[in-house]
Amino acid sequence: MSDEKRKPTPEEKAAAAAEARAKAEALRKLREQEAQASQETSPEKASQEPQEEVSAPEAKPVSEMTPEEKAAAKKAAAAEAIAKAKAAKEAKEAAEAETPVAEQQSEAVATPAKSVSEMTPEEKAAAKKAAAAEAIAKAKAAKEQAEASPPPAKPVSEMTPEEKAAAKKAAAAEVLAKAKAAKEVKEAAENGADTADSDADAKAKAAAAAKAKAAAAAAAKAKAAREAGGDESGDDDAKAKAAAAAKAKAAAAAKAKAAQATGDETPAEEAPKAPSKNQPYLDKYVSRISEAFGQEVIEASCINELGKEVPTLTIQNERWHQVAQFLRDDEQLSFEYLSDLHGVDYEDRLEVYYHFYSYKNRQSLAVKVKTSREESNVASVMDLWHGANWNERETFDLLGIHFPGHKDLRRILLPDDWIGYPLRKDYVQYDEEV
Repeated sequence: MSDEKRKPTPEEKAAAAAEARAKAEALRKLREQEAQASQETSPEKASQEPQEEVSAPEAKPVSEMTPEEKAAAKKAAAAEAIAKAKAAKEAKEAAEAETPVAEQQSEAVATPAKSVSEMTPEEKAAAKKAAAAEAIAKAKAAKEQAEASPPPAKPVSEMTPEEKAAAKKAAAAEVLAKAKAAKEVKEAAENGADTADSDADAKAKAAAAAKAKAAAAAAAKAKAAREAGGDESGDDDAKAKAAAAAKAKAAAAAKAKAAQATGDETPAEEAPKAPSKNQPYLDKYVSRISEAFGQEVIEASCINELGKEVPTLTIQNERWHQVAQFLRDDEQLSFEYLSDLHGVDYEDRLEVYYHFYSYKNRQSLAVKVKTSREESNVASVMDLWHGANWNERETFDLLGIHFPGHKDLRRILLPDDWIGYPLRKDYVQYDEEV
């Protein structure tokens, strides 16, 4: 029996039928993918084509085909594979083209209108909040895009090697996208925290610099005032003038520096300083004491700008006890409380400072009494203010100032056999091993 008249066996028929079914299924899936890609342009045509072509499977098995039919089927299968690869390539290029556009749009929106250093605290907080919200939105969009991507058309076990490689590549790209989104969220949060920390550090540094500058200016003024002092009776006036001159000079230098920084070479003249709020009280004290003892009893008077603008008087040493009693007993003064008493060594002289307070008038007063280093004596006021007891003993113990009239003037901190006075600037330690 010839090959042409021989009937196929049941196994050959089953194999031919399975081959036909597989080919029809592959063709149907290809048409579905093409219909999905061209859905935006011609949805009706895309919905009709798969049905029409799927409904027309191969009329006869391969074993019954003529050589021409076999060649046509082989050519159709090759065209089908090429179309499928082309559709996959176009989908990949479209996805890659959409990603940079979305990133550029997000970057354009996230660009701030001005630099962080120029922002107000409210603008910085708003920018930080916007950056965090943007990063979260970007991560959410990436997640939704990953979830919205269509699952594979068939299980991995049924995929060809090319389809498996494409699916693996897509999964890797999805993982990279998720990692990138998470990294951007983390960086946005860290940048916001760093901006807040840097702003806090800058504010703290500026405050510390301003405080140090103010302390240095105060120390310079005090030094200028001390250097301006002398042995004459009017040295306090000279010291006050020197302090005022130093302050004016520092203010002029600061203004000139500010003008130079802004480019203005002709700064306006400084406006005259307003008088202190405590000046009327100082005038009152000077007037009352001058009426009672004469003007010569007051060696100097000023407003201590470095000490809360407290009215300050310098009283003659010889008349000090009488003036002290007057300060306590006068009805208009009534300084019944002695809050502090201490001594100071200026190398050329010693001074005792008294700080008084009037509960009746709610006013403060500072008094200075000078004495020489060789014969340091200042009348005791322990009989007028009993609180001066230990303060005078301490001043005697550490500076060697004697207080005639004190009932128990002896050392209070150091032993009685101690040699010298430790707070004097010319003090030399007697026992080197101590």
